Amino acid sequence: MQASKNTHVRYLILFLLFVVTTINYADRATIAIAGSSLQKDLGIDAVTLGFIFSAFGWAYVLGQIPGGWLLDRFGSKKVYAISIFTWSAFTLLQGFVGYLPMANAVLALFLLRFLVGAAEAPSFPGNARIVAAWFPAAERGTASAIFNSAQYFATVLFAPLMGWIVHAFGWEHVFVVMGAFGIAFSLAWIKFIHNPKEHPMISAQELDHITQGGALVDMDSAQKGSSGPKWGYIKQLLCNRMMAGIYLGQFCINGITYFFLTWFPVYLVQERGMTILKAGFIASLPAICGFIGGVLGGVISDWLLRRGHSLTLARKLPIIGGLLLSTTIVACNYVQLEWVVVGFMALAFFGKGVGALGWAVMSDTSPKQIAGISGGLFNMFGNLASISTPIVIGYIISTTGSFKWALVYVGANALVAIFAYLVIVGPIKRVELRDPDGKLLVESPSGAAPAH
Repeated sequence: MQASKNTHVRYLILFLLFVVTTINYADRATIAIAGSSLQKDLGIDAVTLGFIFSAFGWAYVLGQIPGGWLLDRFGSKKVYAISIFTWSAFTLLQGFVGYLPMANAVLALFLLRFLVGAAEAPSFPGNARIVAAWFPAAERGTASAIFNSAQYFATVLFAPLMGWIVHAFGWEHVFVVMGAFGIAFSLAWIKFIHNPKEHPMISAQELDHITQGGALVDMDSAQKGSSGPKWGYIKQLLCNRMMAGIYLGQFCINGITYFFLTWFPVYLVQERGMTILKAGFIASLPAICGFIGGVLGGVISDWLLRRGHSLTLARKLPIIGGLLLSTTIVACNYVQLEWVVVGFMALAFFGKGVGALGWAVMSDTSPKQIAGISGGLFNMFGNLASISTPIVIGYIISTTGSFKWALVYVGANALVAIFAYLVIVGPIKRVELRDPDGKLLVESPSGAAPAH
């Protein structure tokens, strides 16, 4: 630990979270960019493609509670490093399914997408744990928004690149390039990620600043004795009205996300007649707006908090306002000009970005004792949408022959999320766990958001 001058190592940690989340979402989106070409080469219909899109989600959802427990048991650094390496290796292997007979190729692709989902399960609970450990409460909204906005930056950066790779070399090469990139990054992660108290670059001043501000700096060291998931604690979270509303809201917000991650490039090619190369570049435009909105939502939320507004108002106002804006996606059904369609998509994705503060809310509400499991549970419910959205939209397209009702479905998700935060969630505060005798485990949890 450096003692001579103040440092800002937490910003390096945030940068690494941003990069790894960019890789994470780029690897999820590979199948969407390759989707039209892959569909043609393997001779599969829209429903089959929808199930392949959803394969990731099945394993990702099932892996959330085990992934969260692994984080609480072994710490964020080790578990996350193994996760990065493993999901990248499975991504790379998808580039070779084309060498298999057609029926086997479809099955292999489904299984590899499933394994990518299982390997990525600890990623976002890990992000939330690291933010809670490294950032004071008044900076968590911005920090969470920045790492979460990487999902849009992934499209901005990689959609044009992946579209060009598919156009120039074939869909198989997208998986090989992205998988190799992730494997290389896992080595950088091991070198630079540490717990706050153990980081060789942090100063005493910075450690004191984040500790006094409510950062859970001893989160990992306090959990080494954890022997397994605490099912009684999980039950307390499931029975908490605030958490139920947050889970429902995240499911609906992710419903919007997974339209853009799976069917959006296909929509541009099949509904709007674009080439895959053009679709790759066009897909990046709404993503740029989503990225700007994602960062802006966190900045607005933390600004409201610093101005003395309650944590509840500071988090809910950007969420509700942003989601209202995202309903403009339905307007695409009533316009024909390409630039107007892209404009409405960009506006909708901007609004969704502003409203995507779920992980900031989790950093504010998760009990210190099971922060990983709490984040995993939240991510499990949220990512049920990664299963349902691709399949529902696949059936809508197959039944109606167009994307019109699919866009209505996406817009409806935003309205249900607004209802969840307005009616169900109530005041936002940290959950306090109780032992089997009904006594509070910690009377005033370290790292609780300051009262306003």
